Amino acid sequence: MKEYDYIIIGSGFGGSVSALRLAEKGYKVLVIEKGRWYKSKDFPKSNWNLKKWLWFPKLKWHGIMKMSFFRHITIISGVGVGGGSLVYANTLPIPKKAFYKTGSWKSLADWENELKPHYQTALKMLGATKNPKLFDGDLALEKLSKEINREKDFDKTNVAVFFGEPDVKVADPYFNGKGPERVGCNFCGGCMTGCRNNSKNTLDKNYLFLAQQLGADILAENEVYDVIENKQKDGYTVYLKNSTSFFKKKMKIKAKGVVFSGGVLGTIKLLLKLKKSSLPHISNQLGMDIRTNNESLISVTNLDGKKDLSKGVAIGSILHTDKDSHLEICRYSSGSGFWKTTHLPYVSGKFPIINIFKITVSFLRNPLSLLKMYLVKDWAKSTATLLFMQTLDSKLKFKKNILGVFSSRIAEGKKPRAYIPRAAELAKKYAKIINGKATVFALEPLAGIPSTAHILGGAVMGENINEGVIDKNNLVFGYDNLLIIDGSMISSNPGVNPSLSITAIAERAISKIKNK
Repeated sequence: MKEYDYIIIGSGFGGSVSALRLAEKGYKVLVIEKGRWYKSKDFPKSNWNLKKWLWFPKLKWHGIMKMSFFRHITIISGVGVGGGSLVYANTLPIPKKAFYKTGSWKSLADWENELKPHYQTALKMLGATKNPKLFDGDLALEKLSKEINREKDFDKTNVAVFFGEPDVKVADPYFNGKGPERVGCNFCGGCMTGCRNNSKNTLDKNYLFLAQQLGADILAENEVYDVIENKQKDGYTVYLKNSTSFFKKKMKIKAKGVVFSGGVLGTIKLLLKLKKSSLPHISNQLGMDIRTNNESLISVTNLDGKKDLSKGVAIGSILHTDKDSHLEICRYSSGSGFWKTTHLPYVSGKFPIINIFKITVSFLRNPLSLLKMYLVKDWAKSTATLLFMQTLDSKLKFKKNILGVFSSRIAEGKKPRAYIPRAAELAKKYAKIINGKATVFALEPLAGIPSTAHILGGAVMGENINEGVIDKNNLVFGYDNLLIIDGSMISSNPGVNPSLSITAIAERAISKIKNK
């Protein structure tokens, strides 16, 4: 049986940072990832190629994006070597001050000052660069900023993209030649279906690539199903099985320490199972304080064919609409129109039965314009998706129910809302600017269930085992050398895309571990 110093479960932002920094400290490291290892040209040309885009193993779909449906939320997450970086929108904002001074971690450290150097390291490692070009979708957002007197709050985004010369291959531009060759971005808008141009700075091109050079192993297409503390208290035995084959070949590997980095859905689901068996001393706070960015996703389709809303990087601009809220424009590449099959006309209201009535009336009143929207030749080229986010909190908890099913419940305050009045107001103004019609994912008007790509919490920091699952250095209360480093450690609402914050906190956590 193989043995390692550390086994890292998951290869997203937390897992990748852990892999490189532990390898630099002299540790023998193994990263286990349930998804596949994708090269640039392996990604689908459009999101109509569901087999390569979506993760649904029962149908033999082994793509990079997973959709998970709960009673209170629909969650989009990433799968594959590089985790969420394969499918995320490259955007790397630093949260405002409220992030560091709220939530269960607020009194554990001077977070804003402690994390400053780690944010800078993360920005450098991820190749953060200000988006150099604005296209139709961004220019419309800039016009909206003027209409609402927030022009000074409109800005280009910091993104993890190599721009260089479009389509021109160059030697590693980031790590003194130690990294892989890169190709200049051509602004095709395909970031969220997987960058086929080798321009997106995914984790397999920085943290994981460098970790491998230092001897770290990466085992793809395998999923951990048990972690048992050794009787001698000298480490753990990790049990895993193949995640993509019909025949689930199993194996076990020993390690002195384990880092859980499977994201909220991977880490919390696994640990809730293990708390009832092999790791019973984990805090009862496990699964609590689940939060989103309290966001709304609204697609607006241009009806006259005069706009190319697919051109640019996935998110090229941001508008701070007030002190608590932000609006970004998301895009897919031309030809990636699958989402329109899941969308219904956007209607404003809290109650699904009334929304169904409003949608029916909308069809009867404007059948031609609605048909035109659904029959548009290239939906992605004609559609911008508005991502509205807030720092305002609403909390869920994840539990295993009596049947052992992973499920969501309301933990504190009001449940996440599908309809946010401020988002609706901004979407209406944006639609007028581009001569468009708004639609949303069908579960929002029909069931009142919002969608999020930013699920956070569930293993938050606390002063002790009664207040959190991990301490301020990401160590699990009740166990030695067991860490949680991923989105589930986030202990307050960042209000913006969280990938950079996960990376920075991961950098800090591993910096606390001594060299071998």
